[in-house]
Amino acid sequence: MPLTIEEKKHYRALAHPLKPIVTIAGKGLSEGVLQEVDRALNDHELIKVKVKVGDREVKHQVIEELCTALKADWVQTIGNTAILLRRAAKPNPKLSNLIRHGGVSN
Repeated sequence: MPLTIEEKKHYRALAHPLKPIVTIAGKGLSEGVLQEVDRALNDHELIKVKVKVGDREVKHQVIEELCTALKADWVQTIGNTAILLRRAAKPNPKLSNLIRHGGVSN
């Protein structure tokens, strides 16, 4: 189910102070990049990813592929930075950005 406008607003506000965890560059989505983003989503639930791969259409295609492969929600893109969300079944309160930055978890 897609995120509502209110949910996106809330997640954007929570993600504002975060720094990008992973950078996707010229080689695009390799298996290693997918594994690292998957690990980051498992740990933090809400992350920023820097995507530097050509023009806007290519960038959006890479982000869509990433979200589809990892079953994540694409919250927003600003410039080369995308905000991704995937709720954890059992979030770690010490690592989850949703819990640590005031969001409500499962």
